[in-house]
Amino acid sequence: MRAVLVSVIALFAGTGLLVLGNGLLGTLLGVRLSIQGASTLVTGLVMSAYFAGLVAGAGFGYRLIRGVGHIRVFAALASIYSAATLIHGLMETPTLWATLRFIQGFCAAGLYMCIESWLNEKVTNTTRGAILSLYMITQYVALGAGQYLLTLFDPTDFAQLAVASVLVSMALVPVALSRTPGPALPQPTVFGLRELVGISPLGVVGCLAGGVAGGAFYGMGPVYAQRLGFDTQTIALFMVAAIAGGLLLQWPLGKLSDRFDRRHVIFAMALGTGLASLGASFADDVGLWPLIGATLLFGGLAFPLYSISVAHANDYLDASELVPASGGLLLFYSVGSTIGPIATTVFMDTMGPDGLFLHLAVVSGLVALFALWRMRVGFSLAPEEGAPYPP
Repeated sequence: MRAVLVSVIALFAGTGLLVLGNGLLGTLLGVRLSIQGASTLVTGLVMSAYFAGLVAGAGFGYRLIRGVGHIRVFAALASIYSAATLIHGLMETPTLWATLRFIQGFCAAGLYMCIESWLNEKVTNTTRGAILSLYMITQYVALGAGQYLLTLFDPTDFAQLAVASVLVSMALVPVALSRTPGPALPQPTVFGLRELVGISPLGVVGCLAGGVAGGAFYGMGPVYAQRLGFDTQTIALFMVAAIAGGLLLQWPLGKLSDRFDRRHVIFAMALGTGLASLGASFADDVGLWPLIGATLLFGGLAFPLYSISVAHANDYLDASELVPASGGLLLFYSVGSTIGPIATTVFMDTMGPDGLFLHLAVVSGLVALFALWRMRVGFSLAPEEGAPYPP
């Protein structure tokens, strides 16, 4: 384990810096658009452009890496992402910002693809779970810390964009100087999306809904908080509450899904997410701390939905199908993330800021109903027959 950690520490450092900059930028742009008086629809379209870029990058990034290698692709995409971040400050037009967010999403897909395929080659079956757990913890901690960087300067200052750009640029340094050679990628394997839906309908719906929830919250959460009149310190606290919930409950919920029928766990998570969302929609009238508590619970139940849905789908797949199927499930998640901010704008335009959580309550309720239906019509595996939960 120690040798493996030494071989991937540069990737962890690069990941932490990348997520710090990315987390700061996503929240910052939502706040700035709200301050500029952009409509919720325009804001939703701009924020969803990032996730649309993720979809495009997931399909094209693989070809780039196969063509010139991991380190060159990482360097090129991080440089483009950093430059696009600074361009936000040159002209504040929604069309340009949406284009830049699409470019950044495209770059982010390739950057994460570089890191994760690199990690997967360096670990063994006996160390994979622990290493990937540390990788996810690195992301959650960096994402949470990125929210508090929002308080360094006024959100409208160019300095905030400069900080995000510097962090992404610095992510290049540990990766470029790493002595660990990049991995050789296998030939891609084709796995049809329709086939995936047929094998695990609930797994697909869970990944799609997890994307909708994540995209809606990360894209429109800062707008919600700004329209409630929160200052940057409180906006950061609000965003960190959801992220902390996801960090704290990811592992316990995963282990629970290893012991019981995962469909029951997904149903309970969706139902709990819906109730937490409804609670948050009313808590803002009661006070800040009830809202923070409801948001913490929302993040804890909503954010692990994707990984537990992946585990549920893996239960019904052969070993040779796991890698291509995971690509398909990630695609459904990314599509959901693209839809989330746009759909949220409809609710927020109609119901005000509380429309964010009311939208999330509706989505969660639909997933709970679908899980209930699958428990009635589908067949279940004994817990010991299923694939172990991927942390």
